[in-house]
Amino acid sequence: MTDVLRRGRASLAFSFFAQGAAFALLVTRIPAIQDRYGISDALLPAFLAAVPILAGVGSVATEHLVKRIPPSSVLRWSQPVVLLALLGVGAGDQLVEVAVALGAFGLAVGALDASMNMLGVSLQRSYGRSIMLGFHAAYSLGGIVGASLAWAGAHWQLPLFVSYLPVVLVLLPLALVASRWYVDGGAAPDGKDATAEDGAGAGPLVFKLLLPLCLVMTFAYIGDSTVSNWSAKYLNDVLGSSEQLSTVPYNVYMVMTLVGRAVGDFGVRRFGAVAVVRLGAVVAALGFGVVAVAPGAWVGMLGFTLVGLGLCVIVPQTFAAAGRLFPGASDTAIARLNIFNYVGFLIGSPLVGALGDAWSYRGAMVVPMVLVLATLGYARSFDPQPDRYGDVHERPRTADVGRGSNGV
Repeated sequence: MTDVLRRGRASLAFSFFAQGAAFALLVTRIPAIQDRYGISDALLPAFLAAVPILAGVGSVATEHLVKRIPPSSVLRWSQPVVLLALLGVGAGDQLVEVAVALGAFGLAVGALDASMNMLGVSLQRSYGRSIMLGFHAAYSLGGIVGASLAWAGAHWQLPLFVSYLPVVLVLLPLALVASRWYVDGGAAPDGKDATAEDGAGAGPLVFKLLLPLCLVMTFAYIGDSTVSNWSAKYLNDVLGSSEQLSTVPYNVYMVMTLVGRAVGDFGVRRFGAVAVVRLGAVVAALGFGVVAVAPGAWVGMLGFTLVGLGLCVIVPQTFAAAGRLFPGASDTAIARLNIFNYVGFLIGSPLVGALGDAWSYRGAMVVPMVLVLATLGYARSFDPQPDRYGDVHERPRTADVGRGSNGV
């Protein structure tokens, strides 16, 4: 069983890596996509909004699919669709063709994100210790690789299809081979069925209990979309940096998400999920505060660095907390929680843009700072323990410290 789990963990980590690379290759080449298909500035927001909306539809569909087929099957076939849809974005020359390709990409991404995190939560349950941040670290690494390849394609002025084809030719067969070792479900470390635990969480999903995690997910992705969509403009227009320097904050942000997630599981095992999430929220909020008051570009980059280091731990732990809160309905909980990933992405960019235009971009940075700080009010949801009355309270940590298991 140990070898099965190790292969399952490695294959799932590769799936996260491939998804990070594919998504980065899409979003970092949006200007090239716009030019290739002649998409007007007025129409571009509709195309960009359609992808997360359809991803939400894909996540909802996955919630129902996994009642009939295992999440591994959904992941096994949604990842190739994502990669082929990415290739389709670069292969067409008509507006309708890119619309179909982006639509397929969005639907498949929703199914992919949901099923990947379902498998990640179930594997973490089988391991009996925190490993979820490691999967998301693989996603960050894939994003860095994808963004670097996109930069190379833009630098050498390669057509989109030429940029995307080698990546798809490498990732697609590897993803299909790795999918042979996906692991569905799993037993708790003590040998008991994890879905048969006593308590309210073992029953059907109660959305009122899931709602705090949904809000945290939304807040985190508002912060993430603020950095991805506005960091370059903020450095260039507000802090007076050069155009070349303004591209640095997002790269630094991605590197720091990789670093934070690579070491984050050790922090969860030692101090517990609640402490790690609280620290992450404080560091991310401090980063946005530094950005808001930065006198120059280098201080602004320091702020975005802190945002990446703090924000990176929140999303993986939110998925993990949903799995712990509803061990008997974790797939459903994760599929519904995943929708708020896209809600935050849809809200974040236009919210900051509207506030920046109407007020100031410095003031707009205070909004994600406040929202990330609001995570502190929901921190107890990251370490739930249902009692016999169905209430949720924080699990005592004294007995867990130093034992390597935090109930994760």
